[in-house]
Amino acid sequence: MASDKRVKVTLACEECKRRNYITVKNRLNDRERIEMKKYCRFDRRHTVHRETR
Repeated sequence: MASDKRVKVTLACEECKRRNYITVKNRLNDRERIEMKKYCRFDRRHTVHRETR
């Protein structure tokens, strides 16, 4: 199925542990959890956001 290849993932801030973003990723190309530097409005700065389950 084509819909099984791209899945929704939630990104949580590593500093405050809040779930700030929802994005999609390709499950075939990115098997492990993704990490991105994104803006956290609670910390008011850019922090590392990691994929949660």
